[in-house]
Amino acid sequence: MFDRNKLKIKPLSERVHDEKIKTLDEWKKSDINFQHPHLPTIAQKIKQAKDNGRPIVLMMGAHVIRKGLSPLIIDLMEKGYITHVATNGASAIHDYEFSLIGATAESVPRYIKEGQFGLWEETGQINDIINLSYVQNTANGFGTAVGRAIMLGDFPNQEISLFAAAYNLGKPVTVHVGIGYDIIHQHPNCDGAAIGDASYSDFLTFAGVIQNLEGGVLLNFGSAVMGPEVYLKALAMARNLAHQQGKEIRHFTTAVFDLADIGDDTSTEQPKDTPTYYFRPYKTMLVRTVADGGQSFYVRGNHAETLPGLYNQIIEIDN
Repeated sequence: MFDRNKLKIKPLSERVHDEKIKTLDEWKKSDINFQHPHLPTIAQKIKQAKDNGRPIVLMMGAHVIRKGLSPLIIDLMEKGYITHVATNGASAIHDYEFSLIGATAESVPRYIKEGQFGLWEETGQINDIINLSYVQNTANGFGTAVGRAIMLGDFPNQEISLFAAAYNLGKPVTVHVGIGYDIIHQHPNCDGAAIGDASYSDFLTFAGVIQNLEGGVLLNFGSAVMGPEVYLKALAMARNLAHQQGKEIRHFTTAVFDLADIGDDTSTEQPKDTPTYYFRPYKTMLVRTVADGGQSFYVRGNHAETLPGLYNQIIEIDN
């Protein structure tokens, strides 16, 4: 087995950072005016879910946080237009680094040549947070542990932390980890049992939310594998219990925001000999799981444009 104790780990002060934090005011003052015919309808569905007390779940890849969009999500959470965020381990890393140093992201081509990619001291502190939670047996999940640490710790940019905001609001951010996916898994202080325990607690929390998805909304921004796969398993569990109780989880809305060109027909499953068939958000979120009563939408575009576009539509309705 690989001996992690021989690794050379450097401080973040020696890293070149590719992304800087952005504030809510900066986003509001930007000239982004993304328009799409589905956005008003999606925003209205979200408003209806909020008014009816139903879940509004945001699943997303890490690029959403990396691009500095957290302030928009935090504002929507504070206003009640997002009730749950489900994401991956990389999102926790970007959130943590933004909160700590006001910057995140590194160039893979630059640092992989010398094997320094991901091996930064401060980032590895996330492992210490998860390990402590595991030892103390708090069973609060990965997202809560990171959010609590940022909220209660000395983080200069705490106000832009999505994880800290969720902890403060009492709303779950669940982190669905794939072992070996994240740079903190390279570090000597990484405990696979601790990460597995924390992330599985988050999965069960997410499944509990999906139990109440009837009449709700599920959004997916840029998660091509984690989002649809975690959602699929949680929905199967939720529908299993609902079926036993004579209940239904069929009438809800899904919306996928991504870059893939999947054509105009997003309601019919594509043949297996087409690349589109293997795009999981399409067949799982847009077709299969809403086929018996739900409604789905696809919005193609860059997250730095589509999320502000949706935000603007929601705020317009809110006002």
